[in-house]
Amino acid sequence: MFLNRIPSASRGPKRYKASMEGFSTTDVVIIHGNSHPELANLIASRLGVKSGSSSASVYHKTNRETMVDISDSVRGKSIYIIQTGTKDVNNNIMELLIMAYACKTSSARSIVGVIPYLPYSKQCKMRKRGCIVSKLLAKMMCKSGLTHVITMDLHQKEIQGFFDCPVDNLRASPFLLQYIQESIPDYRNSVIVARNPGSAKKATSYAERLRLGIAVIHGEQKESEADEVDGRYSPPAVSRSRTMDVSVGVPVHPAKEKPPINVVGDVGGRIAIMVDDLIDDVQSFVAAAEVLKDRGAYKIYVLATHGLLSSDAPRLIEDSPIDEVVVTNTIPHEIQKMQCHKIKTIDISVLLSEAIRRIHNRESMSYLFKNVTLED
Repeated sequence: MFLNRIPSASRGPKRYKASMEGFSTTDVVIIHGNSHPELANLIASRLGVKSGSSSASVYHKTNRETMVDISDSVRGKSIYIIQTGTKDVNNNIMELLIMAYACKTSSARSIVGVIPYLPYSKQCKMRKRGCIVSKLLAKMMCKSGLTHVITMDLHQKEIQGFFDCPVDNLRASPFLLQYIQESIPDYRNSVIVARNPGSAKKATSYAERLRLGIAVIHGEQKESEADEVDGRYSPPAVSRSRTMDVSVGVPVHPAKEKPPINVVGDVGGRIAIMVDDLIDDVQSFVAAAEVLKDRGAYKIYVLATHGLLSSDAPRLIEDSPIDEVVVTNTIPHEIQKMQCHKIKTIDISVLLSEAIRRIHNRESMSYLFKNVTLED
C-alpha cells in the first residue's frame, strides 16, 4: 500500500509517485554495509541501479576488524552509502566510516551517506562529565569523506548543526498520517497522545493535520532525560582562611517532585494514538498504555519512525494493552515481528530513493519538506 507513492504532508489527499525519468545511472554507485541490506536493495531497485552487494563487500576478519572491498571503479562517480543504525551500532559506524574513506581515497566525485536512523542521536546533550557523542560522530563522518548526509527524523533537529556538510533531515510523518487515515477504522474518534510533556509538540503537529484533539500524560514513573542530574554540582574547595560564606542568603533551587501519573485530556471511549520518533525501551509506552486503558481508551496505537525494539520489547508489547505498534523500515526488525504480531511496518524506501534522485539531478528538495514547520 505504501510502496509506490510519497504521501503529501498537506491537508488534502494529494499523493506523489516517485519518477525516475532523467535519472542517469551511469555515474551512480550505491553501496551498503551489513546494517540493512533489504532497504538498500529496495532503494537500488527503485532507482534502477544494480545492487550494492555487487559493487562492494563489507566483512569482518577473524580478529573482528572491518574490511571493505570495492570491486568497481568509483573515480569521478557519485557514491551513495546506505547504512543505518541498529543494535550492532558500533560495527555499523565503523563500516560506514571505512566505506566512505575507501571511496574518498579512490577519487569519488561525491559521497552521500544515506543514514535513515543516525546512531547516537539521543546523546546530543551534555550529561554529567561526559561529552556530546553525536557531535563527535558528525565530525568523524565528515572527516571520513561524506559530502552530504540524508537522514530521517533526528531525535533533535539541532544535530544538523554538528555536521560540516549539508544534512537533509527527511520526515516520515506523511507515511504515518496516511496509515492512520487508511488503516485505523473510525480514526475520527481518535485522540493523539503525547507520552510526556516533551513530545507535546509532535502530538500537536499530528493532531492539527488530522483535525483531532490531543492528550498529554504527565507524571511519569521514570525520570525523563531533562530531569536527570548532570553531576556537575560538586562544591569547590573552600579555604579555611575565609571569614565569611558567600552562599549565605542564596536560596537553594528546590528539587523536582513528579506528581502521580495522570492524563491531561479526555480519552474515554476513544482511540488513543501515541506518537514518538523512536521506540527502543517500551516499558514507558506500556505504562502509558495501561493508564490510557484505565482512563477508558478502547484501542491504543503507538506510531514511531524508528523501531529499535531492544531486549524483550516484543514480549512486553504482546502482553500489554497496546493493540498495534507501527514503525517504518528505517531499522530492520523482522525478528521482532516474528515474536510479536502487533508490530506493523511501513516502507519508506520511496522517500529515500526520491531524495537521492533529486540530489543527483540537482533538483530542489523543497517538495519533500512541503508543509513542514519548525515544530515538526
